[in-house]
Amino acid sequence: MIKNNLKSIVELYFPTLALFYRNTRDFLDQRHPPSKTPWGFTFSGSDSMAQGSFEPEETNVVRRLLADVDVLVNVGANVGYYCCHALSLGKPVIAIEPIARNLHYLLKNIRNNDWATEAEIFPIALADHTDILEIWGGGTGASLLKGWAAIPESYVTQVPVLSLDRVLGESLRGKKALILVDIEGAEFMMLQGATQTLINEPRPIWMMEITTTEHQPAGTVINPYFEQTFQTFLARNYRAFTANELAEEITMKTVADVVAGRCQLLTHNFVFR
Repeated sequence: MIKNNLKSIVELYFPTLALFYRNTRDFLDQRHPPSKTPWGFTFSGSDSMAQGSFEPEETNVVRRLLADVDVLVNVGANVGYYCCHALSLGKPVIAIEPIARNLHYLLKNIRNNDWATEAEIFPIALADHTDILEIWGGGTGASLLKGWAAIPESYVTQVPVLSLDRVLGESLRGKKALILVDIEGAEFMMLQGATQTLINEPRPIWMMEITTTEHQPAGTVINPYFEQTFQTFLARNYRAFTANELAEEITMKTVADVVAGRCQLLTHNFVFR
């Protein structure tokens, strides 16, 4: 807690020093050799991911879903953890990731395992239009939402933005895709630019992180787009399930109860299929 508070103070009052620290940390970190993972591929950029302790339940769900699709589309691919799982299982990847540090490891992890010809990489963020926007934070916590997870306003960069429909074009036609989304609060914005992808034939399977009260900007009690995000899928005849071993179905009544505070969900990851 003390370490986190100190980092926040440095970010707030000494942004140049914070930038120097991040750049030095990344330079030193990038010199570390890759590690062998329990799944047989090598991995750099996160010790917990390389060791197999990162999101173990979600990892099992993703690997099961990959068996039922032709391609993985990873929105917010980070350093390539789930991309590597897909590629190790013989599934090609379309990876979308705007943060420079993450891209370094994403490219390194794919190339080190000789998968470069099986992956398309887009160094962008996704929204509902073409633009250049500010993104706050880095690592696993970068967000297009200002104030997300109390990220200091000084920790900001600019990134190009396109819609998912424009990125994918006709590339999913006739292919069954798993679209994995982890973009820190910008899910509904992304879905507004995915109207054609949502109705692709065959329909994609989506796995998406959608928070309720966690990490919301100051003054926001609950995710203002929580209900609309689920409605986007269910109105198009998708069914929603928790992305855990229970795989409990989520209906609009459940969503309404969550928004009204009558119940709580035990996960913030969901599968739509």
